Amino acid sequence: MIKVIICKDYQDVSDKAAEIMLDVVKNNPEAVLGLATGSSPIGLYQRMIKDHKENGTSYAEITTFNLDEYIGLDRDHSQSYYTFMHENLFNHINMKEENINIPSTQGSDMQANCDAYNEKLAKYQIDLQLLGIGSNGHLAFNEPGTPFDSVTQVVDLVESTIKDNARFFDYDMSKVPTQSITMGIKNIMDAKRILLVASGKNKADAIFKTVNGEVSTDCPASILQKHPDVTIVVDEEAASLL
Repeated sequence: MIKVIICKDYQDVSDKAAEIMLDVVKNNPEAVLGLATGSSPIGLYQRMIKDHKENGTSYAEITTFNLDEYIGLDRDHSQSYYTFMHENLFNHINMKEENINIPSTQGSDMQANCDAYNEKLAKYQIDLQLLGIGSNGHLAFNEPGTPFDSVTQVVDLVESTIKDNARFFDYDMSKVPTQSITMGIKNIMDAKRILLVASGKNKADAIFKTVNGEVSTDCPASILQKHPDVTIVVDEEAASLL
């Protein structure tokens, strides 16, 4: 079941998403959070940091699982998702490093890394999974055509996603990663609750197909119609086709 909350703009989207996230953290100090990267959740993370500093909300017993990580970047690379999460959230709240889970893309055996992440995910249930959405309807890096029963896997990024990411690499296409390890759609659907945030006109078609479209691997996010507890928080531009 999908509940859609339409906000005026990105700031309002971030406020509402933070309200939902913080409600989970404050009511369950040992919550398991699924976290996302990209531009969409930054405002939410800023509000989590502000709340932590002002109200002392603790993350000491919180466990986190990130959706994905680029293959081919060192963990400490400025554009790795490990770096992104630490700079935008973890360094500013009292998270324990041992409770932070991000897919490893180090070493030569990526399938072993995927298997290890799946094994760890199987020991937990994510209380709230945060998602963004790609302009083509992808969830994490599960591009159109990904089977709905997929679990953590190596994926080849499609051209539209590589182009979308080029802005983070000074538009030098030779530096943009072309593969990642990503949690699969089944991993995402196993969460108790899902919170998807989106803003901007370029997301409007994907949001329309997610909420009102046919459930099809052509738009991976359409599978969210089958989940019992999904909240989509969007600005007016992203909701413009609803």
